Amino acid sequence: MNSKERVTLALNHQEPDCVPFDLGGTGLTTLHFTAYGNLRRYLGLPPVKPRVAAMAEQLAMVDDDMAERLAADVSPVRPDLASGFQFIFRDEGEHEAYFDEWGIGWRKPKDGGLYYDMYHHPLAGAESLADMQAVRFPDPLDGRRFAALRRQAEAAGAAGKAVALWGPCAGVLEVYSWMRGYEPFYVDLAVHQGLVATMLDRMVEFKCAFWQRALGEIGDLVDVVVEADDMAGQERLLFSPATYRRLVKPRHKRLFEFIKAQAPVKLFFHSCGAIRPLIPDLIEVGVDILNPVQVAAAGMDPAALKRDFGRDLVFWGGGVDTQQVLGTGTPAQVRDDVRRNIEALAPGGGFVFAAVHDIQANVPAENIMAMWDAWHEYGAH
Repeated sequence: MNSKERVTLALNHQEPDCVPFDLGGTGLTTLHFTAYGNLRRYLGLPPVKPRVAAMAEQLAMVDDDMAERLAADVSPVRPDLASGFQFIFRDEGEHEAYFDEWGIGWRKPKDGGLYYDMYHHPLAGAESLADMQAVRFPDPLDGRRFAALRRQAEAAGAAGKAVALWGPCAGVLEVYSWMRGYEPFYVDLAVHQGLVATMLDRMVEFKCAFWQRALGEIGDLVDVVVEADDMAGQERLLFSPATYRRLVKPRHKRLFEFIKAQAPVKLFFHSCGAIRPLIPDLIEVGVDILNPVQVAAAGMDPAALKRDFGRDLVFWGGGVDTQQVLGTGTPAQVRDDVRRNIEALAPGGGFVFAAVHDIQANVPAENIMAMWDAWHEYGAH
């Protein structure tokens, strides 16, 4: 059984020969540059300059030699940045900074910084609907975004891998919140809902334009489409279910139904945290796959999630707790956690093994391999 067959069975809630394994198939299941370099050295792989999967989070694309060594089942297909954009890094005293395609400013401490944090929000001062409508979005149809998609997808298919197609940006709600800044964003959710609706509609239009062309070109080669919107924290949702259902859910429904009308793909949706109260809503709007399955968050016990939602959702993630185990536990503790999570999530299919979100800089290579060894041992049927 090759990787594509294995993943296809899991996505259709059937048990393959072993639980599919993902490391690097999405920008939500990869590694920080530091952890990536450490793991390459541990595995005896030659040093490489990491290819950037996500600039702000300093995440690496997993190279083919590591994917082969670890038997990863999923290959990423990633659109490029628009032709008119490039990262230009600025010296801002104690920080290195850049602006992204959306005009959002990010900066990282020069001394020991691991990530870039937002510090400039182009819509922070917007006060009216006209202000919101005046801001220019990037071009979703810029040809550079699509130039390498078919080559990547055909290479993945020739290698027998499942194909995960990434989107052009973060989620519709996330991008708006980043452009606006968190404080005015939450005020908008409460008292300026017309502004939120306008911007989310614009974001959906941007995304639909991208997905229509991308899936029109390579939809026949794609298994999974990756979308995201972080809507929960460690203990609770970031806003009420009523707010989600009034403002966000109709836009998610429109976007996800549009995507799935373009090609026979599965919809992968990422939301960190204690997202359980919205899981029935996500199923209603067409989500097939939930990631990262943050097992340490409130209400996210994997056995209970599998019992209550396993007929409708594939769980992609949840393989090992990155908050309390993978970075700070012993290899034995990592193995035990992997075993428990596989036992909870694997029966009956509907599970793709990945760590809970990206593997962070502090995670020892020994613990990553303890995770992998445990997946290899306990994930086989």
